[in-house]
Amino acid sequence: MKMSEIKELSGAELNKKFRELGEELLQLQLRKQTGQVEKPHLIKTIRRDRAKILTVLSLSKN
Repeated sequence: MKMSEIKELSGAELNKKFRELGEELLQLQLRKQTGQVEKPHLIKTIRRDRAKILTVLSLSKN
């Protein structure tokens, strides 16, 4: 996700997206341990997207 896309979302939508990405990340990490991941680069991408969402959430609270 691009930062501009993230900034357009509301607080509730950001929280929902953060949880969804967390679940997806967990599934990818579990599949990676069993050697079943076709696209291991997605783990890094999801982690970065979650960090971007946290950044926007923390800035909006101030």
